Order: sequence, then structure tokens, then C-alpha cells
Amino acid sequence: MRPGPKPDHSRDAVILDAALEVLAEAGYTGMTVDMVAARAKAGKATVYRRWDSKAQLVLDAIARLDLARPPADQLPDTGSLAGDFRALTVSFGTEDEARRLRVMAGLVSMLADDEGLADRANAAVVEPWVEVNRVLLRRAIARHEISSTTDVETLAWVVPAMATYRVCVQRKPIQTGYVAGLIDTVLLPAVGLTATDPG
Repeated sequence: MRPGPKPDHSRDAVILDAALEVLAEAGYTGMTVDMVAARAKAGKATVYRRWDSKAQLVLDAIARLDLARPPADQLPDTGSLAGDFRALTVSFGTEDEARRLRVMAGLVSMLADDEGLADRANAAVVEPWVEVNRVLLRRAIARHEISSTTDVETLAWVVPAMATYRVCVQRKPIQTGYVAGLIDTVLLPAVGLTATDPG
């Protein structure tokens, strides 16, 4: 018996990006592989040869979300925590974060039934954002801008958790300035700083 054709991986990125778009729009329950194929302008057979289930396609698509996060050595370093957060908001904006959270919202129906997928989604969508906050907070401690007793772990989760709740539970968009507002009115005051501090 002759082997079948080898899978063509040249269109993988386009198909996975299409999967993220459909997932964010239709949710996991409403999403179909056919919808993804149409969005990617790919033949259904091409998609089905590469991914034998919708769940596997979604898992691979979620993994792509990790690629957009800037490495720690490329994060803003303005000399102040307020300045770092402002620069981060301006440099990277909130659209990428909003897209990630819309994907998370699309997964809600599946997350409750699949603990493994929930862990993967959290690792791709929320945890990288938390890690960025950890880096900025630890820098501020190192330069004695904030107390060495600051609860970095809890505070690093504050903004991502509130944004996730807004998108996944309240079903509201992250509008321009929403993240900046959380930083100015919640995160900075929690470490004893204000939005008017130098930076």
C-alpha cells in the first residue's frame, strides 16, 4: 500500500491564526473546522489532514499566542515603575491582550470540561502577562522604589485577573485606557505610588 501524501505545513500559520479568529468570534461550541478552513481560504481536506480534531486544532492555535510576548530584556526600563507601565501600555497597547482574552472567552465552554486545556489556555493567555508584571515589580524593588516586602505574586495578577473577568465573565471589551486606568487607580496605589509619580 502506497503511503498517502505528506502533510503540507506551509499554511499552518495562516490556518492557526484563522482558528484563533473564529474561536474568538464564535466560541469553542460554535466553532467548526469548516469555518476555520473557509477563513483561512484552505481546503477542508488540508485542515483535516493536519489536525484530526477540533480540540487539537485549538490547542495548537493557543500555543501560537505565546509568540507575541516580548522577552524580559526588551521590556521598557524607564527608571520608574509608573513609567515602565506607561511605556508598556503605549508600546504594546491593549489590542493584543484583548485578542488573547477574547480567545479565552471563546474557550469558556470547553475549559470547564478539560482541565488540561484550561492549564494550556492560562499558560498562553494570562501567565505571560503576569510574568511581565513580575519583572517590572521586581525591578522596582531592586531600585528601592517600592518596599522589599511587596507581594509581587499577588500584585502581578491584579490587572490580568481583572481584565480576564471583564472579558470572560462580564463579556465587555477592553476599551482604550482600561488597562492604563487599572494601573493608575489600583496597581500603583497598592505599592504606595501614584499615577503622577515621575516616569
